Amino acid sequence: MPMLTVRDNTRLYYKDWGSGPPVLFSHGWPLNSDMWENQMMHLASEGYRVIAHDRRGFGRSDQPWHGYDHDTFSEDLSEIINALDLRDVTLVGYAMGGGEITRYIGRHGTDRISRIVLIGATTPKLAWSEDYPNGVPEAVFEGVRAGLKSDRAEFIRGFSRLFFGADRDGATVSEGSMMQLHQIAMQSSLKAAHDSITACAMTDYRGDIEKFDIPVLIIHGEDDAFVPYGATAQQAIQLMPNAELKVYEGAPHGLLFTHKDRLNNDLLSFIRQ
Repeated sequence: MPMLTVRDNTRLYYKDWGSGPPVLFSHGWPLNSDMWENQMMHLASEGYRVIAHDRRGFGRSDQPWHGYDHDTFSEDLSEIINALDLRDVTLVGYAMGGGEITRYIGRHGTDRISRIVLIGATTPKLAWSEDYPNGVPEAVFEGVRAGLKSDRAEFIRGFSRLFFGADRDGATVSEGSMMQLHQIAMQSSLKAAHDSITACAMTDYRGDIEKFDIPVLIIHGEDDAFVPYGATAQQAIQLMPNAELKVYEGAPHGLLFTHKDRLNNDLLSFIRQ
């Protein structure tokens, strides 16, 4: 398996498919690079080089005890970009992966980056605070951490159903898809999954967004139960007036699967601009 050893000797697994202009994907919580298979297959078939890593603590990467914060994640991302000598790369981030690439831009700028795509992202901030009243109450994140420590496998089973909006009227997700998501999520370490919830919730990316000076596409599901549209994308577009926003009507958090054809077409169209 291709592995990159970063500055603290943590080994990161990554996929590197195809050839052509590079597109780098950053996955969501508590998943890994396998969640991107539909998008990677599509873009690689269209003449792009697609790269996706397993964040430290997730998937096939090492599982250190410390380092589950967005400063560390963004430095890992920087080492991948530099080690593979990626230039004019499109960064695509989903959920907390959107936060990861946003913090990367805040720390490293856009010299190597051509475009940014934020899908169901936690930017500009997810948790409520006095200066961010649109955010999600802390009690929600306390409940997630408690659920993980009480019975992680059962908690992730429920997460999978909510991820796809499986209990909504008209939902068409298959049992196989929910089993696949459960399997991917359970590859994370309990420590990484637990600590990353705090990173997802509390990190404030508003200062990082000020460094955005390249084209940005924001995609969000209208019915996202994990990263609510009103707390994130609706606020982000106000900080990025030159960005393009696409709201998928009725789409759940798992729109990479439930709306994969629409998403794949939107990604390809944006990258080709």
